[in-house]
Amino acid sequence: MAKPKQLTIVSDGQALTISNPQAKAEKVFDLLDVSEATRQDYKYRIGLFLDFTQERGFNRNSFLEFKRALAERTDLAVSTKNKYLATAKIFLKEANRQGALPADITQNIKTFSQNKKHKRDGLNDEEIKTLTNAMQALPETPTNARLKAILSLLVFQGLRQVEVIRLDVKDVDFISKTAFIQGKGQDDKEPINLHPEAIKAIQGYLKGNRIADGALFTSQSNNNKNKRLTTRAIRDIVKETLNALGIEKTTHGFRHYFTTTLIKTYKGDLLEVAQYTRHKSLEMLQVYNDNINRKADLPRFYRAFDGVRL
Repeated sequence: MAKPKQLTIVSDGQALTISNPQAKAEKVFDLLDVSEATRQDYKYRIGLFLDFTQERGFNRNSFLEFKRALAERTDLAVSTKNKYLATAKIFLKEANRQGALPADITQNIKTFSQNKKHKRDGLNDEEIKTLTNAMQALPETPTNARLKAILSLLVFQGLRQVEVIRLDVKDVDFISKTAFIQGKGQDDKEPINLHPEAIKAIQGYLKGNRIADGALFTSQSNNNKNKRLTTRAIRDIVKETLNALGIEKTTHGFRHYFTTTLIKTYKGDLLEVAQYTRHKSLEMLQVYNDNINRKADLPRFYRAFDGVRL
C-alpha cells in the first residue's frame, strides 16, 4: 500500500493538513494496550483507509464512505472488511480523543453483519491426507522441520495463528506432554495436552534448528533472522504450502478440521470437545455440530423427492 504524504481534513469550512499520516497513525497504535501482533496488524491495515481518504478527501462522512467502498469489494471476506473497518475506527476515535479531529465520525456506524450459521469449510480428510503425505516426503532440513512443527500444532492441537506465534520454547514441557499457550484476548497462558505427533514434530524442529530458548518459531530469512514469526508470516507459510498441493483453504481451516473431527469422534458431546478446542461458548461449537448433522442428513433430504422429475 502506498503511504500518503499528507492528509487534509475539512471540518466546518476549516482545513487541517496532517503531514505523514501513516507515521501519525502508527504513533496512535503505539499507545494502545494491545499485543505486539495486534499492533502490527493495525499499522498494516490502516494504510487502506489512509489511501482511501487521500484519494477522495477527508470529511465528516469519510468513515461511512469507507465502509461503503469496502462493501463493494468482492475480493475481501466479511471478517476481513470488519478488520479494516475496526482499524480505521480505532484510529479515528483516538485521533478525536487526542484533539486531532474535531468530532468522532464513527458514531452510529455499524460493522458488517456476519451469519454465524455459515462457516467456511475447513480442510477435509482427503486434503489432510494429501498434506501429510507431502510432509512425509520432504527432505530433512531446518525449514521443513519448522513447517512440520507449525502444521502439527494446527492439525493436532487446533491452535489459532496468534497462539502459535506467542509460544516460547519454555512453554513446551516434553515431560508432562503439555504446552502453555496464550489464547486470543488472554493475558495469561493456559496448559494444553500435546498430541504425540505434535511432540515428535516439535522435538525434531528444536533439535534440527538448535533452538534452546526464546520464541519457539523464528524467521529464517536474512532480513528478520531469528525474530519471532508474525501471524502474517504463519499465514503466508501455510498458504504457500497448501497452494503447492492445490488445496484452496486458509490457515483457520485447520481449526475447523480439528473441531469437526473431535465433534464426530465424541459423537456431539460438545462439553467434552470444548476442553480441547477452548471455545468459551458452546454456541459456536453448536454451529459446527449443526453443519455436521445437516451434511449427514442430506441422503434423507434427497430421498424426500424420490420420483419427482422435471
